[in-house]
Amino acid sequence: MGIVVAKQQLPNARHVAVFDTAFHQTMPDFAYRYAVPGAWYKELGVRRYGFHGTSHLYVSKRAAKMLGKPASDVNLITLHIGSGASATAIKGGKSIDTSMGLTPLAGLVMGTRAGDIDAGIIFYVMEQLGITAKQIETHLNKQSGMLGVTECYIDHRDIWNNIENNDNCRLALDIETNNIKKYIGGFMAELGHVDAIVFTAGIGEKDERIRELAVAGLEEMGVKLDKAANDKALSQHGAEDSVISAADSKIKVFMIPTNEELVIIEDTIAIANGTYNPNHLEMGYSFV
Repeated sequence: MGIVVAKQQLPNARHVAVFDTAFHQTMPDFAYRYAVPGAWYKELGVRRYGFHGTSHLYVSKRAAKMLGKPASDVNLITLHIGSGASATAIKGGKSIDTSMGLTPLAGLVMGTRAGDIDAGIIFYVMEQLGITAKQIETHLNKQSGMLGVTECYIDHRDIWNNIENNDNCRLALDIETNNIKKYIGGFMAELGHVDAIVFTAGIGEKDERIRELAVAGLEEMGVKLDKAANDKALSQHGAEDSVISAADSKIKVFMIPTNEELVIIEDTIAIANGTYNPNHLEMGYSFV
């Protein structure tokens, strides 16, 4: 619909689509395939696609620069934590797994999205409440996540401000950060070696408490936060690419403000000029 409207309004302009899923096209088949009937994949395209690709691409390049290594030599766990949230395992600069799936509903707990749930819940609730597929889709996309648990808040500022008098706020934050931690641990196992964990996006850049809770207890796995550095690394106060791990942390932890718009602009210019390379490791981005 957006493309149709844009072409109607600007009929003489060249139109370029930069897909949020493109960065994740390097995932191996065992990461993007689901264990469902093969016909679903072949005929319906049911597979993991992943989203927030422009963000994960940008921060992965910036993280490689901070590490002083080529992107192709870097293994990362990137955490785009906002109202929508996703985690990506990056090996040798390329996405090999990500938390979102066929749709942006899977993976991490989000502002109004449930994230990972037992698929059986859908059938149970539909039967018990007598609701349609469209209604359950609305419940899971618009009325779940932090809103579903707190029953009144989406914004983390509201949740933190009411944590003392609303135990659901405490519960929502515990569910969210425990969920992030599980993905960090899973991606660590998948990658084997991890150079850095990167926090980005609205919450990842602006909420030091979420970052602290998400990596708390991972010291035995080589992750140690520098509390003072973490507390200062807030993009809303002007902080830029920041190291928030302790000096003796085996795995670095970064806060990197994302810039999805810049990736979209540079990809669009390259496509228009005929210089775009689908292998992003060979693209001459200005932020590398």
